[in-house]
Amino acid sequence: MQTTKTRPDYAVARKAMIDSQLRTSGVNEPFVLERMGAVAREDFVPEAAKGTAYMDRAIRLEGGGSLPAPLFHGAMLAEARPTAEDTVLVVGGGSGYLTALVEPLVASVKTISATEALSAKKGDYSLVLVDGAIEHVPASMAKLVAEGGRIVTGLVERGVTRLATGRKSGKALALLPLAEMGVPRMGAFDKPESWSF
Repeated sequence: MQTTKTRPDYAVARKAMIDSQLRTSGVNEPFVLERMGAVAREDFVPEAAKGTAYMDRAIRLEGGGSLPAPLFHGAMLAEARPTAEDTVLVVGGGSGYLTALVEPLVASVKTISATEALSAKKGDYSLVLVDGAIEHVPASMAKLVAEGGRIVTGLVERGVTRLATGRKSGKALALLPLAEMGVPRMGAFDKPESWSF
């Protein structure tokens, strides 16, 4: 007897993600729902994870990165409110999904790795999106944000991850923690260990 394997209906899964994960969590901005309904999340995960691409959890990527859960990206876009004038820098977690979401909304978008962000010299981006949770904004990454520019990221504080946002004023760039949510940690941005007695 021959068995046929049914292919998942990704369009149905995308709609379910919007209705059961984003809308029920207060992410209702039309531009966010449109982008997340238009971008095929399954195209940004390994073959073995395609069937679970729309579940409410992060997905491990080949090479060590992660694709955060859909709610993180939806809440991030809603908080960032990207405009057609924005020059955007995405500090990537390895998937490319966040770049695909934001690209049509802004003037330009560039993606760099965490390693590149740590060694960057200067930038002039009006919006920086970090595709994961960090413990702090290192000085090298703060230099990438233009005066008055915004940053939206995941933030790790005492083991709890939250969505966080900040705005650059002079050399200062402090993060304001917002909603608690599961966000994969980007170890490259852990605070340096300090001595304690």
